[in-house]
Amino acid sequence: MNTPTKVAWDTKIAVILRDDLEVWQKLNVTAFATSGIAATVDGVVGEPYVDGDGTKYLPMYRQPVLIFSTDAARMKTIHERALRRDVIVAVYPEAIFETNNDEDNRATIADVPTDQLVLAGIAVRGDKREVDKVVRGATMHS
Repeated sequence: MNTPTKVAWDTKIAVILRDDLEVWQKLNVTAFATSGIAATVDGVVGEPYVDGDGTKYLPMYRQPVLIFSTDAARMKTIHERALRRDVIVAVYPEAIFETNNDEDNRATIADVPTDQLVLAGIAVRGDKREVDKVVRGATMHS
């Protein structure tokens, strides 16, 4: 096995989850919110994986995804910071837990003003210093 090469990332991907969610909801928010980053950021996903038998697997992120947790009040603050900073943002409104298709998912926020969104979580990506400022006050999820 090769010795891993230590990489210093100049960008960071972070998911911030509301701390009152059920475990299945936290996992769902993480998967959905980060999919927007994977789908839109060039170079964020690496090469496909291939095992020793030649079986191919899908590529994954090239860098770690850090998961944070916070309460609803700080989630609003973090969301506001994310919108003011030079990061990209994916939101997961709480209302999506009641829908089952993409069109209805997007409709959950279509008529809701930004400052009134009730978010279960968000995902952000950007310069690591900017992301650190966005997530300030949230704790690493355990």
